[in-house]
Amino acid sequence: MDNDNRTAVTEFILLGFSGLGTYQVPLFWGVLFVYMITLLGNLLIITITLLDSALSTPMYFFLRQLSMLEIFYTTTIVPRMLSDLLSSHPVISIASCFTQMYFFILFGIAECCLLSVMAYDRYAAICRPLHYASLMNRQVCVGMMGVSYVMGITAGTSNALLIFTLPFHGSNIVHNFFCDNLPVLRLASADTFWAELGNLAFTLLFIVTPFTLIVFSYVRILITILGLASAQGRQKVFSTCSSHLIVVTLFYGSAAIAYVRLGGKANKDMDQILSLFYTVVTPMFNPFIYTLRNKEVMGALRRKLTKHF
Repeated sequence: MDNDNRTAVTEFILLGFSGLGTYQVPLFWGVLFVYMITLLGNLLIITITLLDSALSTPMYFFLRQLSMLEIFYTTTIVPRMLSDLLSSHPVISIASCFTQMYFFILFGIAECCLLSVMAYDRYAAICRPLHYASLMNRQVCVGMMGVSYVMGITAGTSNALLIFTLPFHGSNIVHNFFCDNLPVLRLASADTFWAELGNLAFTLLFIVTPFTLIVFSYVRILITILGLASAQGRQKVFSTCSSHLIVVTLFYGSAAIAYVRLGGKANKDMDQILSLFYTVVTPMFNPFIYTLRNKEVMGALRRKLTKHF
């Protein structure tokens, strides 16, 4: 098809939840409430793990990094979404769409990698306790965190460039509330085979591989736990992994369901609800999971509150 005679798209319309009409205002306040809880909860975890010396272990170093990533991840999406919910014509320029997609992929992939690093940390603590100090020293922890960000930067740059080097003519309506890669890719006017192939390769490398490492780590952990003599010992060891397992299940489960539907001919309203869940709602749960289920964090919080109040 000859695209030379058609005007190039300079901005996208984020269709989002515009079909809700007057119900967009209650949704605005609901999303704002969830966003504030996410920010406050993750900032609390960052603060308490920095101030309490009892939480200066690799496990809490990674938890602090996870909280920072959650803040960055949701901030990439939510402020723009809140603005669009109050706008009658929610548009985003090509440059802004590229930037949002880049940082969304960067922080999302960095979180995937970090969750696999946290699984390895639990594997080292439970399966190789005598070597834990050397396996997870500070230099190793910082290096693993750095690799997670490098993976995110690589995925974000490559994926966004693959999509935005394609020409965009004709329709500029994105059936989502943010610039996700698949809805934007569908609007390209050229053959998207290589971009779709690249997207699949990035998925396998940056999402499936970290998930496989998580599964492998927990298989080894499960074998070790089952080998413990007492039921009390098994329960105590497993309790150190349960919070991470719940977070992994929420993160990968909601994202996987959303992207499986996005890849097919599913109902667009349901797609957006699922996208809302894994980009806005899921990050709110993590602070509660890691505080209410963690005796050490709750103990540190009580000590700080008692000291100051």
